[in-house]
Amino acid sequence: MAMLLKGAPVAAALSGSLAQRAQALRDRGVVPTLAILRVGEKPDDIAYESSAMKRCAKIGVEVQRFLLPVSCSREELLSTVEAINRDAAIHGCLMFRPLADRAANDAACMRLVPEKDVDCMTPRSLAHVFTSKGVGYPPCTAAACIEMLDHYGIALEGKRVTVVGRSLVVGRPVAMLLQARNATVTMCHTRTQDLAGECRRAEILVTTAGKAGLIGAGCVSPGQVVIDVGINVGPDGKLCGDVDFPQAEPIVSAITPVPGGVGAVTTAVLCKHLIQAAENLNPPCG
Repeated sequence: MAMLLKGAPVAAALSGSLAQRAQALRDRGVVPTLAILRVGEKPDDIAYESSAMKRCAKIGVEVQRFLLPVSCSREELLSTVEAINRDAAIHGCLMFRPLADRAANDAACMRLVPEKDVDCMTPRSLAHVFTSKGVGYPPCTAAACIEMLDHYGIALEGKRVTVVGRSLVVGRPVAMLLQARNATVTMCHTRTQDLAGECRRAEILVTTAGKAGLIGAGCVSPGQVVIDVGINVGPDGKLCGDVDFPQAEPIVSAITPVPGGVGAVTTAVLCKHLIQAAENLNPPCG
């Protein structure tokens, strides 16, 4: 039976250390504060917002919500982003995206200053992930994968890692984070020839394709560690990952459940980035 890499213990450990850092900021008169910018009433956005606010409350991070109607103008959206940029009491911003208006989405992401971009929305933040130069934070979900591996003592240096998925939200950034830790990374996607073979050769498999059941028994191998980032609705109407868990779990050595795996860590990582941003924007005197 594989070891379950549950997210709750990882989030709890992160939250404990972050609460200490948040209190240290408060002791200096700095209240770590996150702006949440949401356009419309998408159920998924509201659910994540609620989860993020609960995590912030546990750690000692304040939240300011900026809620705009789906009918808001591009000018109203951009003026809200500018207000967040100017407010010295706000240290980071989470904007739910993508927006229905793609041009407005891109303009808002361009307008946010990278110092407050705690979920890699801006091009400069993404450039930081790929080059390690400048200012920026990686996407929270990509960083959560690394937090999971570190918490469970899974070494990365020199390991063969296959990443399935090439989005700028998780796939490509997590590949960069893994390479920065000296892993040897192979990037695949749903059109990769012999995807199963590429997956089996990995010592660590990270799947972010967003396709339920993509990774079955033929894609995994004994001794392998599997990080399943996929969030899908299965044929039974329940949440599931990219991995066919009943098939893969008896074969591999360790695997994340869905739900209850990487997703449980993302809000803690969001708070980690926010507190780091607050520390960077308010360095100690002397």
